[in-house]
Amino acid sequence: MITKIGIIGGSGLEDPKILKDAKDIPANTKFGNPSSYLTTGKISNIDIVIISRHGKKHSIMPSNVNYRANIMALKEQGCTHIIATTACGSLREEIKHGYFVFCDQFIDRTTKRASTFYDADKVCHIPMAEPFCPKLRSILAETAKEMKLDYHKKGTVVTIEGPRFSTKAESHMFRQWGADVINMSTVPEAVLAREAGICYAVVAMSTDYDCFIEDRPAVTIDEVLKVMKQNAENVKKLLLHTIPKIDYVDCKCKEDIKTSIIGG
Repeated sequence: MITKIGIIGGSGLEDPKILKDAKDIPANTKFGNPSSYLTTGKISNIDIVIISRHGKKHSIMPSNVNYRANIMALKEQGCTHIIATTACGSLREEIKHGYFVFCDQFIDRTTKRASTFYDADKVCHIPMAEPFCPKLRSILAETAKEMKLDYHKKGTVVTIEGPRFSTKAESHMFRQWGADVINMSTVPEAVLAREAGICYAVVAMSTDYDCFIEDRPAVTIDEVLKVMKQNAENVKKLLLHTIPKIDYVDCKCKEDIKTSIIGG
């Protein structure tokens, strides 16, 4: 099977200029419209599809993203892998501003989101013990090492409902739970990708310390945007160097759905 890579651009972390022969195409799924039109093209002769998670003008707040439509649109385009970029807050002093984290676990603190494709007639109990593709994560980490980027090869992301930032009490609680970074978008994206049989990995870029450090000002959106802008080029370079190394191989990510459905 031919490898085709979906890129989900987070807050400002999508750029069609990285593609050769880029063109925009509309998309619609049975779950509705995705957050944006799709941008297709090639990187090193590999087919790529980019979607903007929050819309091209960042007009969709995290709770209102149509995650099912986004993942289904990439599935219907034939994507075999998804690399999702996301801004995140750091819950560990060693995860500094601009560092990448290739998360291996998540904690779900969302409450309002449709988190399965199977909400009628059939029930899907998808395994999520290892929610991110280990093969894709390994390629990302190896590439970051080769490029001498600052990164952590694993970490636990806690996804909160948002759009507000955490209280100090919540920040300390998440640290006690073992979370390393915090964001508002990885769940249910990772779950839906697994249901779709797509290998999924997240590139989490630390833009701030959450609010657990007592002698630091609380995080602001201006701080987040400033760090994102400074490090956006590193994200693009990481994608450009990683994608040519991705091959279609048999993977548990693609197989779990086959034994997860009851009913129908």
